[in-house]
Amino acid sequence: MAGPRVSIQTADFDLGAEVAALRAGNAGVGAVASFVGTVRDRSDGQGVSAMELEHYPGMTEKAIEAMIDEAHRRFDMLGARVVHRVGPLLPGDQIVLVVVSSAHRGVAFQACEFLMDYLKTQAPFWKKETTPEGARWVDARVSDDAALARWGIALGNAGG
Repeated sequence: MAGPRVSIQTADFDLGAEVAALRAGNAGVGAVASFVGTVRDRSDGQGVSAMELEHYPGMTEKAIEAMIDEAHRRFDMLGARVVHRVGPLLPGDQIVLVVVSSAHRGVAFQACEFLMDYLKTQAPFWKKETTPEGARWVDARVSDDAALARWGIALGNAGG
């Protein structure tokens, strides 16, 4: 892949274009796995009318690059691409894209899931949801830490 591995942006992304860019010029790619996260209209039993994501420019990209480097150490993957949106978003909007290429599907699936679990707990993003009761910052969840622990990484970010 000739382009950047990480993009933090306000604009939406095109899954097909991102997959094509990751596969371009590498005939060894036998599998591509992807994950697209979207804004839900409910969270913790409450309606959500909007979400706003903030990040620390420079620091966020560096942290995600390190995550991709760790995925390369753990898995025989050929490439990876992470796109994460920031700013105001509405239910149904795409938030995050993780795409991984490898020679075989098992590696692609594992590396994609590893990156998403790592991203969910370790990337420096702050999420605020707008509910009927007003705006609230969203804390890390215990289930997110548990997902990361499956990979031998225990950080205990969530309360609980």
